[in-house]
Amino acid sequence: MENLHDKRKIYDKDALLESQIKENPIEQFRDWFLEAEEHSMISEANAMSISTMESDQCPRTRMVLLKAYTWEGFIFYTNYMSRKGRAIEVNSKACLHFFWPPLERQIIIKADLEKLPENLSDGYFSSRPRGSQLGAVVSPQSEVIPDRTFLEEKLHLLEQEFEGKEVPRPKHWGGYIAKPYEIEFWQGRPSRLHDRILYTLNENYDWEIVRLAP
Repeated sequence: MENLHDKRKIYDKDALLESQIKENPIEQFRDWFLEAEEHSMISEANAMSISTMESDQCPRTRMVLLKAYTWEGFIFYTNYMSRKGRAIEVNSKACLHFFWPPLERQIIIKADLEKLPENLSDGYFSSRPRGSQLGAVVSPQSEVIPDRTFLEEKLHLLEQEFEGKEVPRPKHWGGYIAKPYEIEFWQGRPSRLHDRILYTLNENYDWEIVRLAP
C-alpha cells in the first residue's frame, strides 16, 4: 500500500479577506466562477458535485454540470426517475460543491431543491445537441440494464423513429433550481490557515457573513 503521509502542497495563490468580499454570495460566486472559467487549467468550471440523502440515511455524491445561476439559485438538469431524482423527491435538501484546484478554491452550498417550471425545462432540452436529447430518452438512468448493447439498440431504434423530427422532452427529465441558504467560500492559505467565509441566509432574507476557523 502507498503511504500518502508526505504528499503535501503549499497553498499560497490568493487570499479571501473581509475587505474583498461581496455582500451577496451570488455576486461572490459570480466573481470566482468567472475566474475559474478563464483559467487555462480548468476545463469545466461548471462541474459540481451534488450530495443527496438516500433511504439508508447515507449521503450519496455524484458530479453534474451547472447550467445556469441566478439571484435565486443554481440550475442543473437530470432524470427525475434517477437515483438522485428519487432521493430529492423524499428529501429536497442537498449540498453542492465546486472545487477548482488550480485556484486553490472550493465553494460549499447547502440548498433546497425545487423542480423548474416545465417550459424552462422544455427550452433547455430543445437547445441540447440531438445526441444528448436521444440519450435522455434512451437511458433508464440508475436502473439495472443487461449490457451496453441494450442502450445502443434502443438508440438505433429511436434514431430511426425521430429521423427528420424534433425529439420531445421526456416528462421524467428536467431541471432543478438549488436555492441556497448557506454558502461557504474556501481559499487555500499557507500553514493550513485557510480562509473560510460563510454566508447564511437569515429570516429577513439577508445574508449574515462570518469567518470560520480553518
